[in-house]
Amino acid sequence: MMRAPIVVHQPSPSGGRRVTVHRHGRDEILGTAYSDHDLVVFLAASGVHDPDSILDDDLWIEWRGAGPHQWSAA
Repeated sequence: MMRAPIVVHQPSPSGGRRVTVHRHGRDEILGTAYSDHDLVVFLAASGVHDPDSILDDDLWIEWRGAGPHQWSAA
């Protein structure tokens, strides 16, 4: 089974979630997102067409350590 190419990591204690994309055989850090908007901007800048449409698609995005769309530490 292939893993999702985009990972939204667990929320940091200060808020925000690191976002990585796996391409060309390695993981690349896109940045720290603090909202869905930040995530969409990162994905668009990395070449994802229509990034809004994949936010809830687990074939594209793996949300780790917290549920989708949760941006602050619990």
